[in-house]
Amino acid sequence: MKRSVWPLVYGDLDRGRVVCAPELFGDVVLARRDVPASYHLCVTHDDAMQGVTLVARGEDLRPATDLHRLLQALMGWRTPTYVFHPLLCDAQGRRLSKRDGAASVREMRAAGMTPEAVRAMAVFAGCST
Repeated sequence: MKRSVWPLVYGDLDRGRVVCAPELFGDVVLARRDVPASYHLCVTHDDAMQGVTLVARGEDLRPATDLHRLLQALMGWRTPTYVFHPLLCDAQGRRLSKRDGAASVREMRAAGMTPEAVRAMAVFAGCST
């Protein structure tokens, strides 16, 4: 007899056991003709195939973990433990991201920024998305 996976839960290093509500996402597109597979499907598949046991992601991706947990349950993939980190924000409170051309931590270091200065930018509550 197969064990039930409901309610869906995952372990969060900061919050402990988290109960998921993937139904809040509604119908999610996992693939389209012009986009072979979504981020959600790819990241959960990659984690499973690589045997990842701890996933560290930005705080902005915390809500998507409920959907990732559903995909893991449907596909029979192991559920890793999660931890979420604050985002780095610019002086205007916008999150720094690759898609917006923000400098990488390596580039910040090369430009002479100290680790303390970079950490000071990690104030998720002040970031806008």
